[in-house]
Amino acid sequence: MRLLRLLIAIACLAAGAIVGALNRAPVVIDLGFTRMASNLGVSLLCALLLGVLVGGLAISASVVLPLRRRLARAERREPVVAPISGP
Repeated sequence: MRLLRLLIAIACLAAGAIVGALNRAPVVIDLGFTRMASNLGVSLLCALLLGVLVGGLAISASVVLPLRRRLARAERREPVVAPISGP
């Protein structure tokens, strides 16, 4: 499993380097209150990273947190013990 994770990490780094190398055109991003100048490859990679982070936070807020609350509620309840019937 470690080898697979390492290979995936290397593939992602290589893909990022290729995207950065092939998209070297300068771009200016105007955010209204400031302007940022960078090359297109860096801007694409930052936008992709920001999208992954926002998506992860959205999934965490909508799925993981409610499930954690449900689990905590279930753990606080008293366990139901079935009566033992004798012979």
